Amino acid sequence: MIDNPPDLTGRVALVTGASRGIGYFLAKGLAACGAHVIAVARTTGALEELDDNIKAEGGSATLVPLDLTDMPAIDRLGGAIYERWGKLDVMVANAGILGVISPIGHVEAKVFEKVVSVNLTSVWRLIRSTDPLLRQSDAGRAILLTSGASYRCRPFWGPYSATKAAVEALSRTWAAESIQTPLRVNAVDPGATRTGMRAQAYPGEDPMTLPKPSEVAEKILPLASPELAETGLLFDVRQNRFLRYHEPD
Repeated sequence: MIDNPPDLTGRVALVTGASRGIGYFLAKGLAACGAHVIAVARTTGALEELDDNIKAEGGSATLVPLDLTDMPAIDRLGGAIYERWGKLDVMVANAGILGVISPIGHVEAKVFEKVVSVNLTSVWRLIRSTDPLLRQSDAGRAILLTSGASYRCRPFWGPYSATKAAVEALSRTWAAESIQTPLRVNAVDPGATRTGMRAQAYPGEDPMTLPKPSEVAEKILPLASPELAETGLLFDVRQNRFLRYHEPD
């Protein structure tokens, strides 16, 4: 594992959900490491604020206002990246929604479908759109954000837990398919973090007891390093180390 911030000078990095929380600070951090950041989020104003902060620190970014339920737009994004840069060096699939905390049988179909669309289907579309670009890099790095909910399967967290478990399956499969290439693919469990989504899930929790998104992002940044060797693993931010998945006999 690389402990220090990576040198990403001249590299191109894509971050979804870049307008707030962990994604915001990952975008800032990647830019500070020298990468040109393609920042994707729904809110134009928040993206512009990110752009101002990146430029103020000497970095550069391209802003992409995009709703991840717009699947054809994700496909077009890959084509646009190819036309401009011909490759992609880092892809961070960070965007996600909680949906509702509810018994499975009480979840409305439209809510379930939106959680699946944003948390899972858009990640698959993003993988499909960026895989050829990441393979054009000499050291492509894919970072897929997941959650401990993927295996804890607590009551009332069904849609969120299911989508995060599926994202981990996609991550491991993609890593296995690209094992003979320079591409490295890993999932990241950021743990409890002081974000809006966490506040939505645990409204009675004191946010001051949780790590800041900037602190979490700082630990994730090394996974973008060209020197990273690990692939197909789960990086646990709280333990600051990679965990190996259980392999069946």
